[in-house]
Amino acid sequence: MGEAITASVAETERLAETLAGSMRGGEVVLLSGELGSGKTAFVRGMARALGVDPEEVASPTFVLLTSYPGRLRLHHADLYRLAGNGDDGELGLEELPGPGAVLAIEWAERLSLRPWARALQVTLEHAGEDRRRVRIDEVAP
Repeated sequence: MGEAITASVAETERLAETLAGSMRGGEVVLLSGELGSGKTAFVRGMARALGVDPEEVASPTFVLLTSYPGRLRLHHADLYRLAGNGDDGELGLEELPGPGAVLAIEWAERLSLRPWARALQVTLEHAGEDRRRVRIDEVAP
């Protein structure tokens, strides 16, 4: 779908807000990137477009999955603490997002299964100082 360079956290959030503004429910967003690359900032931007208070969105590293009500419910998973050996099956992610919700998964490369017919892959990379390279692709399982 494309690539963009953002120059700040706010720009990363605005890019995500633009992307999520057209979401109608049932979308899955798989986020990858090294620690501190802007994955949670991207989810905060999505939250704003989905009618969720972005200030409520934090990295759910210790909880693994958090859901926020809004125009569309936002399910936010963070798989950082998973080893990537199939232990994500206990979370029930394959049941999400549902027609009135969106699922955003940080550290998506740790998923053992990708049961969704379609998903957006968002890859964030450090590009010097506060800049981030954000690549968005549509993927099939």
